[in-house]
Amino acid sequence: MTARAPSPVSKDALLDYRLSLRLGPVHARQRLGIEREYEARVFGQDHHSFHLENWPSAPRLIRFCLKLSGLLQRGQDNSRALGVTENSFRVPELPAAFEGYRILHLSDLHVDMDELNLKAVIGQIGQLQYDLCVLTGDYRKLTWGPIDAALEGMARLREAIVGTPLAVLGNHDSIRMLPALEDMGFRLLLNENAEIERGDDSIFVAGVDDAHFFKVHNLHKAGDDIPAGAVSILLSHTPEIWREAAHAGYDLFLCGHTHGGQICLPGGIPITLDSDCPRSLARGYWRYHGMQGYTSPGCGTSVVNVRLNCPPEISLHTLTRGPR
Repeated sequence: MTARAPSPVSKDALLDYRLSLRLGPVHARQRLGIEREYEARVFGQDHHSFHLENWPSAPRLIRFCLKLSGLLQRGQDNSRALGVTENSFRVPELPAAFEGYRILHLSDLHVDMDELNLKAVIGQIGQLQYDLCVLTGDYRKLTWGPIDAALEGMARLREAIVGTPLAVLGNHDSIRMLPALEDMGFRLLLNENAEIERGDDSIFVAGVDDAHFFKVHNLHKAGDDIPAGAVSILLSHTPEIWREAAHAGYDLFLCGHTHGGQICLPGGIPITLDSDCPRSLARGYWRYHGMQGYTSPGCGTSVVNVRLNCPPEISLHTLTRGPR
C-alpha cells in the first residue's frame, strides 16, 4: 500500500497555531474571530453601525468639503509638520538610576496612510536622544484588509529606532501583524510586562491589547507579577481604561487613539474623539487619582491625511524623582 503524503498546512492554520502558542488559545481565538467576523461584514457591505473610517466614501467627501473651503492643502501641510513635545513626569518612588530617563512615545502612525508623513517621523526620531521607545498602536491605515503595506512601513521605522521598542496593538491593527512585527525586533506587550533594568534598579512597563474595539485588554494578566511598590508604566492604545488602570495601581499611563480630534475647531477644540473618555483626557498630560497619564495626539492621520488646529506630535517623556 502506498503511503499517503501529508496534507500541506495552510497559511491560516500555521498563523492560528503560532498565535495560539504566543498569546494562549483563548486570546488568539477571540482576537482572530472578531477580526474575521468584522472583515466579513465590511467586505459584504453588511453595515449595521456607522463608523466614519469604514465608510468608503468618507475620505472623498471630507476632501471635497475641505477643498471647497480652501483648507485641504493647509490641512495636508499641517499633517506633515511634525513636532516634538517634551513632557516631564515627577515620580516620587522613582529609583535613582532612572533619574532623567527619557521615553520616546510614538502613537497612531498609520504608516501606510501618507508617505511624506512617514518620512517626517523617521527624520525626526533620528535626531532625538532617548533611552526607550514605546509605541501605543494603530500602525495600519484601515481597520481591515491587507497588512503588507503597514508592515513595510513599520520595517522602515524599526531601522530608525535605537534599542528594542516596546509596543501594543490598536483597533486598526490586525493580530496577523504580530509575528512579523516581532520578527522585526518590536517587543509586543499584549497583556504582558517587561522589566527595565539600570544597574541594581528597575522599573516595569506593562502593555495591554486593544481596549477600544476588540476589548481584549487584561490589566490583571499584564500586571499581576509586577512587585508591590515597583514603579510601573502602562501602555494602552486608548485612554478609555483610565479608571481601571488607576485602581490597578499603575503610576504612569501612556496612550493615544484620539488623534487629539485631528480636525478641530479654533483653539484645538475636537469635533469628535471616537473615544469613550472625558475630553480632559483627549490630549496631553492629565492626572486621575494617583496616576499620571499622557494621551498622544498621534504622529499620523486617519481617514484623510489632514490636520486642522491639532498638529501631529512625537512625545518625549522625561522621568524625574519628586512630588507630583
